[in-house]
Amino acid sequence: MTQKPRLVVKVGSQVLCDSDGALADTVVAGLVEQVVALRHTGWDVVVVTSGAVAAGGAFTGTVPSTPVARRQVLAAVGQVRLMETYRALFESRGVAVAQVLASKSDFQSRGHYLNMRGCIEALLDSGVVPIANENDVVAVTELMFTDNDELAGLLAALVGARRLVLLSSVAAVLDAAGRPITTWDDEVHDVTEVVKAGTSHLGRGGMRSKLDAARKAARLGIEVLIADGRNPAVLRGLTSGEPMGTRFPPGRPASPTRRWLANMEGHALGSVTINPGAEEALADRSRLTSLLPIGIDRVEGDFEKGDVIQVRAADGRLLGCGRARYGHREAHSAIGRRDHKPLIHCDYLYLVD
Repeated sequence: MTQKPRLVVKVGSQVLCDSDGALADTVVAGLVEQVVALRHTGWDVVVVTSGAVAAGGAFTGTVPSTPVARRQVLAAVGQVRLMETYRALFESRGVAVAQVLASKSDFQSRGHYLNMRGCIEALLDSGVVPIANENDVVAVTELMFTDNDELAGLLAALVGARRLVLLSSVAAVLDAAGRPITTWDDEVHDVTEVVKAGTSHLGRGGMRSKLDAARKAARLGIEVLIADGRNPAVLRGLTSGEPMGTRFPPGRPASPTRRWLANMEGHALGSVTINPGAEEALADRSRLTSLLPIGIDRVEGDFEKGDVIQVRAADGRLLGCGRARYGHREAHSAIGRRDHKPLIHCDYLYLVD
């Protein structure tokens, strides 16, 4: 059976909620209508939604004063309201939905990652729309995503999406002069010049996080679009080729393993610092090179076999990340040795461009 093209659409709190923080039901209904229409034209769709904490703002009970506990309570209460809204709207159109709550730990090991992928694959094969959100109830600072833009990028890579759509409260990314950018080009556009500082009071992210997620996904072969989520026809227009928003052209498609590793640099459980000779060998893209212990100067972190670790240059630069073939104790004892198996095999090594 031929796999349907897949699209991941992320919608943020600023789009879903009004100025008072309550869910804007008409906006949610419009989004649902568009997702259902896309499914009828042959797309599989994964929705990444913010809004749980904002939706919980209507809770009238006693809320803890500490920031983490307050967020957990509002998220737990609000997630029920948010999912019930989605469930009712999709069900009225004959479509079933499933809740997928994720935290960083779900992506830190290959096993968890494959379990997540298997779950979402099964849902899509069953005709169900997965609706994903960060698990704010258990996500404390060290386990939190930057925001749902990061989660959307991870899920787009995980399911092999053809397109990732990041719905924002602006019509497009603006350049330094305030003009809309129709097509992003890293050779022309400078992130630091086009991003304005600050975030909304409804969300943790901002345009910087969207640009980071969009550029990374595009490098993995996923077409990305940033557009106005309050446009009632935005998804239909984007998938039909109508010019709107800012498009990030896809690069060369990456293998499933490298799609996973490309998004793991911020979730690594350890790191190794390599010497200049090893850096030079890895930089030679004309051949595949594994990371051997003879090229390692320092090992940090308590990682185990199968965990993702960072690879850094002697001056601290991040060179990439990979899946460790053995744990930190064996890695420490193997530093500088010629007669030991690679710490990271070339098939499980992703280097930053």
